[in-house]
Amino acid sequence: MKTVIAQSFLNAITYSEYRNIISDLIQQDKSSGDEQSDDLLHYSKLNETRMNRLDKTVHVGIETTQELNTLMHEYYWLVLAEGWCGDAAQLVPIFNKMANTSKNVELKLLFRDENKPLMDMFLTHGSKSIPKLIILEKQTLEMKGTWGPRPEGATKLIRSYKQQYGVVDETAKTELQLWYLHDKGLSTQNELTTLMHHLEQLTHQTK
Repeated sequence: MKTVIAQSFLNAITYSEYRNIISDLIQQDKSSGDEQSDDLLHYSKLNETRMNRLDKTVHVGIETTQELNTLMHEYYWLVLAEGWCGDAAQLVPIFNKMANTSKNVELKLLFRDENKPLMDMFLTHGSKSIPKLIILEKQTLEMKGTWGPRPEGATKLIRSYKQQYGVVDETAKTELQLWYLHDKGLSTQNELTTLMHHLEQLTHQTK
C-alpha cells in the first residue's frame, strides 16, 4: 500500500492546477477521465459553474478552523476526483477552503482514471466512487484514514432513493444537488474535523 501511495503522490496536484486542467479540457470539448461523451462534457461544464460558485460562497466556520489548527500533526488530504463527478464538484471546493484555513492540512488532488492502482485500494462497496479523501501523515505519507464519497446525509438520501426506485436517475441527482445546496458544506466540515481528531486520538493511544 505504502509504495502505491508514494508513487501516486508524485502525480498529485494543487486545487488550482486541478481546476485549470478541467477548464482546459472543457475548452477542447473534453471531460477528464478515460471515457468521453456528450453527457460527461455537459456534467463537466455544469460542475465548473458549481465550483466557481462554491469558491465564492463556501464559508468555513470558526469552530472548524480552530479544530483543524489544534491538530498535533500535519497531514495531506489526497483526493481522488474527476471533473464530471457531481459529488466532487460539491465537495472538493469545501476541502480546499478547509485546508486553506488550517496550518496542519494541505490538499492534493489526483484524477481517478490516471491513478487506477490507488483507486482500487480505496473502493466503496466495490465501486470506484469519488471523491475519495485519503488522509496521510505529512512526514511519512502513512495512511491514517479515509473519507467519502459523500457526507452521511447525502449517502442516506441516495441509499433511500435507490431502495425505493431501484436506480439513481436524474431525479435522484437533482435531489442530491439540492441536499448539498441546503447543507452549505456544514456536514462535510463537521464529519472531517471529527474524523481528524478521532484519528489523532488513535495515533496517541498506539504510541
